[in-house]
Amino acid sequence: MVRRVLSLTSGRIAVVILVLVALLALCGPWLAPQDPLATSDNTLASASGAHWLGTDYLGRDVFSRLLDGSRISVLGSLEVALMALVVGAVPGILSVYSGRAFEWLTLRLADTLVALPFLLFAIAVIALLGNGITQAMLVTGALVSPLFYRVSRAATLAVARSPYVEAAIVSGASVGWVVRRHVWVKVLPPIAVALAQTIGVGFVIVSSLTFLGIGVQPPAPTWGGLLASDLGYLSHQPWAPVAPALLIMVTVWACNLLADAIRDVSGEAGRALVDRRAARSRTSTSAPVPVGGSR
Repeated sequence: MVRRVLSLTSGRIAVVILVLVALLALCGPWLAPQDPLATSDNTLASASGAHWLGTDYLGRDVFSRLLDGSRISVLGSLEVALMALVVGAVPGILSVYSGRAFEWLTLRLADTLVALPFLLFAIAVIALLGNGITQAMLVTGALVSPLFYRVSRAATLAVARSPYVEAAIVSGASVGWVVRRHVWVKVLPPIAVALAQTIGVGFVIVSSLTFLGIGVQPPAPTWGGLLASDLGYLSHQPWAPVAPALLIMVTVWACNLLADAIRDVSGEAGRALVDRRAARSRTSTSAPVPVGGSR
């Protein structure tokens, strides 16, 4: 599936952008030209050779804070996606094979989580457990998990009715073996689509919480926090919110683009894409070679 995704132009663009964002999160703190927490008297300065994106209201280098804050934004979005994957996908698959009671309980729990406003619930959890991005993201991931539950359950139901799966169960195969051997391969593509979309949703959630000053203790930099601080000084620096807002928008767009690419190459659409390309390659190789003109 990776080759199919990379064979699409949209897939290559999305992968390149997300790899750059990941490298920014890994190497950003070391690439920062100045201390992102150091203040100075040069406040609200314009872009220059010393400060590529200028300085904020405390004289801190905006470019350095943008690089240093990328790690929290990326890790927070991954925490949301992975927590939602674990909490949602595993019960979704097991609900098909674990009996009526477990199925009814997980369905009602998923309906309850969908009804909860995850942003307000995350704020309430932070108020109870203390200001920290990790607990906020784990709770938010649990609230987003019904997406994975529904996707994995629907895909598992489609596979569970297949003759080869029913034959394996009748022959005495365990549920774990059936899931590993038959179900997981069919469930993986829709889960991958949901995972890519949820990473984008995680970026929006992290940016929203940090924009409100929730989850990260100041003066730690984040993309949402930079956006919030820049909005207070638009009369002095009207261009200041462009950089953090553009990073958030491009990253979320790349996640959605990757989800679309995975969806396009998986299932029947993916097989049709491979068949069309194979037909085109056979046609090009079997085309007659033009004969040169007569003397």
